Amino acid sequence: MLPYVGRFGENKDVARRIRLDIIIPFLGNNETVILNFKGVESVTQSFIHALISDVIRKYGIDVLDESLIFKDCDVTIQKIISIVVDYMQNNAMKET
Repeated sequence: MLPYVGRFGENKDVARRIRLDIIIPFLGNNETVILNFKGVESVTQSFIHALISDVIRKYGIDVLDESLIFKDCDVTIQKIISIVVDYMQNNAMKET
């Protein structure tokens, strides 16, 4: 992720481009995607939302256990990912 976002991931357009150009095509080919955050010091919640929310909508929450792996995330990034995942799960439950 560092080459795409630098030390601070905040640009939603960059997140969208990663999602459309990398994540979805690889998942569509039944491949595992590893998002390595080594060197990334922080991200915004909106960046993570733009990165994974449509992926979760399209592939379901289980994609996070099966095919979309987050690697080398510090505690802050882990918490932000958890917030977005919880938000997506809560919205999915409201829709059913």
